[in-house]
Amino acid sequence: MYDYHVHPGYSIDAEPSGIDEYCTKAAAIGITEVCFTTHLEVDPQRKHLDWFVRVDQRIVPMDDLVWLDVYFRDIENARRKWSARGLKIKAGLEVGYELGLEKVIERVVRGYPFDFVMGSVHCLDHLAISSYKESNLYFPGRQLKAVVGEYFRVLSEAVSSNLFDCIGHLDLYRRHGCRYWGADILHAHEEFAEPLLKSIAARGMSLEVNTSGLRRGLNDFHPSRDIIEMAVNLGVRLFTVGSDAHRLADLGHGLESALELLTGYGIGPVSYLLRQPVHGEEKGGQTPPLTIK
Repeated sequence: MYDYHVHPGYSIDAEPSGIDEYCTKAAAIGITEVCFTTHLEVDPQRKHLDWFVRVDQRIVPMDDLVWLDVYFRDIENARRKWSARGLKIKAGLEVGYELGLEKVIERVVRGYPFDFVMGSVHCLDHLAISSYKESNLYFPGRQLKAVVGEYFRVLSEAVSSNLFDCIGHLDLYRRHGCRYWGADILHAHEEFAEPLLKSIAARGMSLEVNTSGLRRGLNDFHPSRDIIEMAVNLGVRLFTVGSDAHRLADLGHGLESALELLTGYGIGPVSYLLRQPVHGEEKGGQTPPLTIK
């Protein structure tokens, strides 16, 4: 059992719980591997909103990459403490992808020894559709087909960038879009998803089964069960599972349901080591000790 989408207190939209606190909770509930995926945002138009991380309970600028040295050191300290107790800890990042900013993203994801880098689309037209407040600024007055088409267009560019190991919470537009379009949103992917999923499969990328929808009233994963089935039928064979935890209470939520779904397709979830997928009996390695300048 492992959770590959966890936001410790470094993410400013998460509660200020430290990596060690999450490890303590993971061990207590039977999780054997946890990957921390602190947010990285790169949109300069949202610098005043998003470009911050929490370090030692202080809010510091995200574009001052010194915070990553602290992040890796924190993870390495946790590894030393928890590896003997059977808990594997991976260093990850969730990148909010933005068109045209690939070089900025590459500088970070290629410059540090991450185990896992997830690409996500949180914003359209510089507004966070992942946010209840900002989705109220973006969705009104727009047609469902146009919104979903734009979402998949940006996501396709994220896949084509070859910067990411995995695509996170595909169909995130459902989180708040269901308030505007009701049940129609459940089928909105049908015109757009197939090329994207074929591209993910061809590149050997993974697709996240994100369980946050189960606790947000959607009674489904991100992506939906229909999209997951389409992905399997189109050749996607690598899937991660993650709770998208932003607080200790979220850690591990829904993982058993996600694993049960994948097992039904004869697929086991994949983990990562230094950005390479690790399967079955290969699992078990910790990342070699980090060298922090």
